[in-house]
Amino acid sequence: MPFFKLQKNKAYFKRYQVKYRRRREGKTDYYARKRLLVQAKNKYNAPKYRLVVRFTNTDVVCQIVHAKIQGDFVLTAAYSHELPRYGIKVGLTNWAAAYATGLLVARRVLAKLGLDQKYEGFPEIDGSVQEVEAIEDGPRPFKAFLDVGLRRTTTGSKVFAAMKGASDGGIYVPHSERRFPGYDAEAKELDAEVLRDYIFGGHVAEYMRTLKEEDEERYNSQFSRFVKAGVSADDLEDMYASAHKAIRADPSAKPTQKKTEYPKSRKTSGLNAKQRKDRVRQKIEAFKRAQA
Repeated sequence: MPFFKLQKNKAYFKRYQVKYRRRREGKTDYYARKRLLVQAKNKYNAPKYRLVVRFTNTDVVCQIVHAKIQGDFVLTAAYSHELPRYGIKVGLTNWAAAYATGLLVARRVLAKLGLDQKYEGFPEIDGSVQEVEAIEDGPRPFKAFLDVGLRRTTTGSKVFAAMKGASDGGIYVPHSERRFPGYDAEAKELDAEVLRDYIFGGHVAEYMRTLKEEDEERYNSQFSRFVKAGVSADDLEDMYASAHKAIRADPSAKPTQKKTEYPKSRKTSGLNAKQRKDRVRQKIEAFKRAQA
């Protein structure tokens, strides 16, 4: 088959349409975003909420967001850097921390909407997958759809940890068990014990024990913050369990203290024409005195 060179002629450039800015930057998947935002016409102006989960190198971000013509509006947000207030001082980006952050945003949004007493979620964590069901003679559960952004939805991904935390916290997030750690694709069943270990940091504790036995120097380097905080492999499950109880007791956000005094600018104001001429005159007189 002969090779034909693509000719970008005048017709090509006249019909060329520039893509959206966030598509050019590689930040937004508009194919997925459109399907997450489209609301049924018979629901009129009812907002369609999304559970937005994002990860940075040092933080886990969970937000409840809905879209308007003007842009996205955040109803509630929770961050893993808030977890030290609940007793989780280290490992703020692992699977268990993502679960705790999802639990925090769920309890926070339900408290904001006055649904926290009606929908407590699933306080007993046994690794089973359950969805929140509507109560009789009461409001329906708060519903949100998982928004993973550009992250790959592989089995065991941390985005599903945040989703599991939000679901156990009382938000109705439609999902199945297929992407949780411990799911066997061949047998098509979930090992609930494996999922429970991940929620309580069991996989981290196992790796800590193995590494400490094999190479203690590397353990002290890799888990230096754990060592400094006095957190061992045996303390992880109790730490996460107590954090879950503390989150349910008080999920409210605490405002941080902002700096009221800022350093004064070191930039000096410029000299006017008279001051510049006087400065030159002083330099000339100083030079003449030095020559005398």
